[in-house]
Parts: sequence; C-alpha cells; structure tokens
Amino acid sequence: MTGTEFTAWFGKLKLDANGEIEDCDLFDKDPEKLAEIVVELQNNPQSVPLQRADLRDAALECGFVELDEDYDILLRDVCIRAAKSQISQTDTDDSRIIQAVEALDDIDKNVNELSERLFEWYGRYFPELEMTGEGLANFVSAYGSRTNVPEDHAMSEKASQSMGAELLFADEELLRTFANNICSLYDTRRYIENYINTSMGSVAPNLCEVAGASLGARLMSMAGSLEKLAAFPSSTVQVIGANRALFKHLRSRAPSPKHGIIFNNPVIKNAPWWQRGKLARALAAKISLAARTDFYSGELDPTIKEALDKKLESIRQANPNPPEKKPEAKPQKRGGKRKSRGRKKNKKSGGNN
Repeated sequence: MTGTEFTAWFGKLKLDANGEIEDCDLFDKDPEKLAEIVVELQNNPQSVPLQRADLRDAALECGFVELDEDYDILLRDVCIRAAKSQISQTDTDDSRIIQAVEALDDIDKNVNELSERLFEWYGRYFPELEMTGEGLANFVSAYGSRTNVPEDHAMSEKASQSMGAELLFADEELLRTFANNICSLYDTRRYIENYINTSMGSVAPNLCEVAGASLGARLMSMAGSLEKLAAFPSSTVQVIGANRALFKHLRSRAPSPKHGIIFNNPVIKNAPWWQRGKLARALAAKISLAARTDFYSGELDPTIKEALDKKLESIRQANPNPPEKKPEAKPQKRGGKRKSRGRKKNKKSGGNN
C-alpha cells in the first residue's frame, strides 16, 4: 500500500503504508469554514483506513489543539454550525411544492366539513335554497337573511314564500362571518393551486407536461421528493396510492391493482375499462422517465410527451373492442362414494337375548 491522503475535519493527513501519519496540512480554526468542510465530508465519505480509531489523538499529534478540552469545544461548535447549515438546505423547490399539496388537502377536508355545517345551519332559515359549497357561502355572505334577497334574484320567489324560521340579527351576523371565512378558504385554495401549477412548470417541466401539474405534484408528495420519485421504477409509480388494493392482493387472491392515483389522469379516467391497464403501464413508464429527466437535467424534453402520445394511440388502435370473457370452469365432482367416518350403528334387534 502506497502513501495516501486522508482529509479530516481539521486538516489533510498524509498516511504511510501502515496508516500512520507522516505529515499534516492543518486548516484554519474558523468554525464556519470547518463546518463547510464537515458537510462536504459527509456528502463525500472517504474509504481510506486510518489506524487511529479517534481523530482526537491525530489532532493533538499534529498540533491542531493542545488540550482535549479545546478539541471538544471546537468540535462541538463546528458540528452545531454544520447541522444548522444542513437544516437550512432542506428547503428545496420540490419540498415547497409538497407542503403546498398537503396544505391543499387540509383545506379540502376542512372546507368540506365547514360547508356542510353551513348548509345544515342555514337550512333552518331557508330550507328551499338549493345551494351547496362555495355558492352557498357566497349567498349567505352577500345577503344573510332571506328577507334581504332582491326581487330580481333567481331565489327571490322562494325566499318570500319560505317556510323557514325567522333569522335574528345576531344569528345573521354570525352566519355571515362564518360564510366569509369559508369564502376565504376557497380563495386560498385557488391561490395555492395556482402556485402549484406555476412552480411545477419550473421545477419539474417534463413531469408537468406528461402527468399534469396537479397529478405530478401529488406524485411527488406521496413519494416524498422529486429525487425519490425519480428512483422509483415504473411499476411502483403505476400503483402509488393503491396501497389497500395492493396489500389485499398480496395477502389473498384478490386481483392486483392496475393503477393508483394516476387514474385521475384523463388518459386513463376517460378510457374504456379494457384499455386502462395498458394505458396505465405506458403512462407510468413515461412519468418515471420524466421525473428522472427533471431531477438530473431540469430541462424540458418534448420527445417524452411525443413518444407517450404515439404509444397511447397504438394501444387504443390495438384494443378497440373489449376482450371476450372466458367461460368459468365448473368444479369437478369427486368420483366414488364418500366413505362414512366413525363406527356404524348396530341395527336394533327384534327382541332381547
């Protein structure tokens, strides 16, 4: 073994054939620069063996520090700065998109529950109002009591002939405030959705082109990051989101799922049932390729979408009609008489012996 160099957090060590230190080039005792070196060493680990199990002895021998206490104090400061630097680098573009997707899911869950509550609450005063969701929230926020509905409104006649209870002023103000909050949630949802569409076009242009901004962002969210999605094989991408069906298939004889969340793509959702499995495999393959292209290059490659369109069209032309159902095989009956188990009962005799 010839002499090699080993880079420690405090300097570069030149080792002999036996792994002993021959010479050392020490770094400056600047905690910020040393923290950057520690982060770089963690990202690029070394395979050079060092005879000493603890770098403390090497630092003392090279004269980097004079006492053990100085080594511990400086190393603690450097490690804290390195940890802070790594934490600050975790806020990547795809992580912000993932947070936006999860916020969108939280808003959908909460706004649905609040809209249902508003429907039941306001229905006591105006049961004839055939509105739900955002339309109901806008109506209550604008008019409050049914007596405030103008005559030229479509619901004016129903409001004047309603059998609902009278709405007190205090309750009206409370319902209007409640409806305003629901309307603001719908506005926030649209703002987040626009943010996702814009960010996906710059962070993952190929994934956005192949799967769509909303579906691509949700795939990244379920995978954990763009890097993890790029590492998934196309078979995994195809069934992401079908966890229950997949585990049911693995535990029993249930059929394997043909698609997961990618079913929401119009290519699969609007296709006939007999084409969905083949279309899902083709779409998942191109999604996997698009995610890898976005992660490693980040540039838009229009050939991916063109190849996908050709593949989908060939699948549609090759399978225009549903397959014929195979007749189910009837279970064969076992031949021979079934043997009786246990002792045979004695026939009753005519009299006692």
